[in-house]
Amino acid sequence: FKPQTQQGADIIAEQLNAQVLMPDFFEPAEPWPAAKFPPSTDEEKAEFQAFFGGPAKPQDAVAKLINVGKALKAEGAEFVGTFGFCWGGKVTILAGSQDATPFGAVSAVHPAMLSHGDANDLKVPLGLYPSNDEPVDESKQILEIISKKPFADKSDYKLYDSFHGFAAARANLDDPENKKHYEDLYGRLIGFFSKASGKQVQ
Repeated sequence: FKPQTQQGADIIAEQLNAQVLMPDFFEPAEPWPAAKFPPSTDEEKAEFQAFFGGPAKPQDAVAKLINVGKALKAEGAEFVGTFGFCWGGKVTILAGSQDATPFGAVSAVHPAMLSHGDANDLKVPLGLYPSNDEPVDESKQILEIISKKPFADKSDYKLYDSFHGFAAARANLDDPENKKHYEDLYGRLIGFFSKASGKQVQ
């Protein structure tokens, strides 16, 4: 829960007059340390792989995210959307692909482990915002899949000329270029969720 990520959540909450929640999907474990990303030694790389097979296993996080969405709907939320960074981008796409998904729209921001196959069963609009560090071919194939979906006109895409993490924990808002991309990204998320939900920007 880095300040840059929390600030982004606040921007969305204010502009859409919405509640933005940040569940801890890693509890009782800890997130991967930002200082060790990307992993540089063989030992760190092995630890990183183990992390994604354990505390950060996407399928486990999908189940947790679905439960959060269902709880919000049960409490009376009219529209629930979700966005994820890095690993969370994959989780949101998979969550939006479940039968009876509680989400009305999902978004993936500089997503890790991006795979076009994850989008085949997508049931809701997708906002896809990769950086230069993500595989372009996967994004293109996802866009091709989305173009044939009934919600294609509510989906959104932009490739950011920036690095993985530019809008979350690794963002350096003292850097003018990074700040420009950061602000643009949150503006696009606001527009995407506004269009998907029918909720006007404040």
